[in-house]
Amino acid sequence: MAKNQLPKIFKSKTPKIYKNKKLNTANFGNFTHNDYQVFLHLVSKIGGVDEFGKYLQPEQLQREHVLTAKEFSEVFNCDIDNSYKSLHKACKKLIKTSIILDKIELNETWEINVCSTVKYNKKEGRITIQFTDSIMPYLSQVKQKFVLYNLKEIANFKSIYTTRLYELIQDFKDTGCMVKSVEQLREAFAVSSSFKLYADFKRYTFNSACKEINDNYKMNLGYEEIKDGRKVVAIKFVFQKTKIHKVVNQKTGIEKKLYEKPEVIVKKKIKETSSNILDHQISFDDLSNDTKSIKNVVSSLLSKFTSYKK
Repeated sequence: MAKNQLPKIFKSKTPKIYKNKKLNTANFGNFTHNDYQVFLHLVSKIGGVDEFGKYLQPEQLQREHVLTAKEFSEVFNCDIDNSYKSLHKACKKLIKTSIILDKIELNETWEINVCSTVKYNKKEGRITIQFTDSIMPYLSQVKQKFVLYNLKEIANFKSIYTTRLYELIQDFKDTGCMVKSVEQLREAFAVSSSFKLYADFKRYTFNSACKEINDNYKMNLGYEEIKDGRKVVAIKFVFQKTKIHKVVNQKTGIEKKLYEKPEVIVKKKIKETSSNILDHQISFDDLSNDTKSIKNVVSSLLSKFTSYKK
């Protein structure tokens, strides 16, 4: 479908990720966390509905999208210089890396390229990409087959393993339980031959990912190891279920599920103190917070000094 023939798209004010469940568990090869964040940000530009509130099909979705360093820095809370670098570095990964998908129903493994073209404009700080025809069906919004979440939900994560685990959980958020074999996790985390020892794999991937998710959201995420003899073969993740509300569009009669966002843990900012202030000393910043006490102390000292002179 030509670009001028595409239907009018109504987008959410909050950027959202729409991905087919197969793509959600796919192996993203040597993507770094920054590469993956750029990819997800670009994916968030695809989603939307038509004038009747229906999700768009692959042939109706735009292939070409632009992402600026300013947009990236605002979503992922990083300075503009690092945003430029992240976009530039991601260009080569987006054009060269193929995503590995297991097509169990066909007993086949597919490799799909993400983009057909990638352009980086250094002066304007933006990239322009065109998704391949092969990947578009996995980015379409087919009901019951895709995973949906707000892009901002993964903005504070520092590890690609945390982001990937959080995405996997989205497919089971209405049950509060997810079981994945160790091999499935290795594939989703794309660790290849890294972390050959299970103890290392556990420590550096899903164990630290669980902690980071719990540091950001009140999900009570935990896990249990499933063993075959003495060998750990699978992991059962348990977490707080997401509340679901069914809403019917009065105009179209279409029923939709509304998911409550996970409750965010508000982190208190620790006030920085001057390195010149030693333990048990009072800084001028501390004194400025209680001007009444200062005045009282000064008045008392002056009165004593005056009476002494008399």
